[in-house]
Amino acid sequence: MAVPTGPRVYFQSPPGSESRGTEEEEEEEGPVRRQGRVTVKYDRKELRKRLHLEEWILAQLTLLYDCQEEEIPELEIDVDELLDMESDESRSARVKELLVDCYKPTEVFVADLLDKIRGMQKLSTPQKK
Repeated sequence: MAVPTGPRVYFQSPPGSESRGTEEEEEEEGPVRRQGRVTVKYDRKELRKRLHLEEWILAQLTLLYDCQEEEIPELEIDVDELLDMESDESRSARVKELLVDCYKPTEVFVADLLDKIRGMQKLSTPQKK
């Protein structure tokens, strides 16, 4: 059986745990360590793009609703939901449906949002099998 290769991370046992020896043994052997693995679920670049997009959406909504961030009506623009949709027309209709109570024109915001999400990847966590 092949041992997987890759970066390794070692975790120190917390003070007072049963896996540690006496202080004398610790000085001789060093701290007790157990091996662990680190996995990266998402690409940092994609996460950064998503963060910038969400900040942009928030800024645009404060302009559209002409209010402070805390006063924006409760609505959720789910980017992953939009990415799952078949066409820009359905995405556009969904965003306009969410912004139905906005008194300012939303067409420019919707078009810019669709441009920004084009080519993005979904970040939803995969379902366990």
